[in-house]
Amino acid sequence: MSMRFTAKARRGLVALTVAAGLAVGVTGCGGDGDGDGKPSGPASAATTADLGPSTQEGDSEQPLAELRGSDGLLLQVTSARRDSGGFVTVNGTLKNDGARTAVIPSALSGNETEIIKNGRSLGGATLVDPKGKKRYYVLRDTEGRPLTTTGFTTLKSGATLAVFMQFPAPPADVTEVDFQLPTFTSAGIKVSG
Repeated sequence: MSMRFTAKARRGLVALTVAAGLAVGVTGCGGDGDGDGKPSGPASAATTADLGPSTQEGDSEQPLAELRGSDGLLLQVTSARRDSGGFVTVNGTLKNDGARTAVIPSALSGNETEIIKNGRSLGGATLVDPKGKKRYYVLRDTEGRPLTTTGFTTLKSGATLAVFMQFPAPPADVTEVDFQLPTFTSAGIKVSG
């Protein structure tokens, strides 16, 4: 009888521990903790779906802008949305329109040492508010990793890669900004939300 009671007690304790762990995990996902609204993990190409809206969610067929880069690279900006957390998420598709595999230029990461040490990224991207004369750089997490797609070095001919970048939001009355990415042409984009 005591072995049966002990086994039931153990199962109950395990269930209670699991439930408590899940409750703590769900509470940590709420975003009301420290208020910075930034994801804490690395922003790798494999985890872009976890860090921002999908480039497929409600975007129109027509991109906001197309920027041409070197070696046949083409960036189509599909959305630029202002989020309640005080940042703007720019989504797009990086495509290799060239006839051969393109090596992603290291210049896309920008020239800040802290961003470069985290590998290839789109950390060199900026938004420029021409009226307010302000430039907004890609946000970083608490460990200095850029909040953008990272971890890609080449793109095969005809291949595409969904990409995102997060920036501090310009003032609410600013709805048009210039998007710039090293080695690419720049373009004006409209910020929604």
